[in-house]
Amino acid sequence: MMPSEHRTAWRIATAPLVGVVVVAVLAILPLLNLSIPGILPGPTYTPGSLALISLCMVYGALALSYNMLLGTAGLLSFGHALSFGAGAYGLGIVLQALQVPLWQGVAISVLGGLVIAVITGAISLRVNGIPFAMVTLAFAQAASVLVRRNAQITGGEEGLSLPTAHVPDALVGVVNTRNLYWFALAVVVIAYLIAVWVDRSRLGHIARAARENDLRVRVLGLSPYRAKLVVFLAAAVAGGLAGIAYMLLQSGTQPHAVSADLTITVLVMVVLGGVGFRWGAIVGGVVYTLLDQRLTVLARSDAIAGLPDVLRIPLSEPLFLLGVLFIIVVMFLPGGIAGTVDALARRRRGRRVPDAFADAEHEDAAVTEAEVRA
Repeated sequence: MMPSEHRTAWRIATAPLVGVVVVAVLAILPLLNLSIPGILPGPTYTPGSLALISLCMVYGALALSYNMLLGTAGLLSFGHALSFGAGAYGLGIVLQALQVPLWQGVAISVLGGLVIAVITGAISLRVNGIPFAMVTLAFAQAASVLVRRNAQITGGEEGLSLPTAHVPDALVGVVNTRNLYWFALAVVVIAYLIAVWVDRSRLGHIARAARENDLRVRVLGLSPYRAKLVVFLAAAVAGGLAGIAYMLLQSGTQPHAVSADLTITVLVMVVLGGVGFRWGAIVGGVVYTLLDQRLTVLARSDAIAGLPDVLRIPLSEPLFLLGVLFIIVVMFLPGGIAGTVDALARRRRGRRVPDAFADAEHEDAAVTEAEVRA
């Protein structure tokens, strides 16, 4: 084996170890007294900081689930928020109507979201490209109307509160934010494992091949439709788990959870982090959420209020700042955060081999006819 091959094999072998170390550090974070001024509202053990980090992880898991659609199968969906909303609203409705324990409610919610995904995916995947995006958008809009018009079941415009009577005390209230943080971390880990399984499975390889050349896959006698449907369902499960974590963390949910606006926001997260990179999707979700939360605080600060109108007006609008950031990323960092890191790593080594994380992710991305047939 050549030295370069040894280095590549070593990076692939150590990538899971790096992931374990990162998860371990995040797991003990609530026990530490770390402060990051300007990013976290206080030390890492305080409820405010833990709630913010937990929300970042929830959206990181949601972005990771969307990356399965866009990065793996090349599916531009405008209705992925339906999976997120199915998890959030599903948990609340199940606990309220069936009055079952939390873990049974979680299982039923995931199963219900999977059934919805089977129906919507089976129909949407009959078409490709922009028509697929429009069909998923139609499903999301229909779900949004149902949520807003059925106030007795979903709470209507006011949203649905979490029935805390059927939730363990350890997951209710500000004093238990640490436990909710660990629950959100577990959801991210599960979503990541689902994404790894999808990317390394035979159907995941077929979906990637169909993303590049759908006709060629059909000529090989394979079924892109079935492969894309499996990816669609896996993404729905991961998105539903993120919705469940959001419901528990926020003690409720709102109609925005099933809107197309949320899907577009998640799309921005994935592009910001880097399409096709699992860790990039998580980083994109975390960075976007931090910016969204902290820029709102900055916009209301005295420092901004004291600026001339020509600066104060745009800087007091967080969405304006996020929009400018997104334009900069698209123009100057088209590969997103992860793509830029990957390109720099390749340039530093002087060869076209992805870095440690990308090796593990792209070793299953290079699909040849022999791999697809195997």
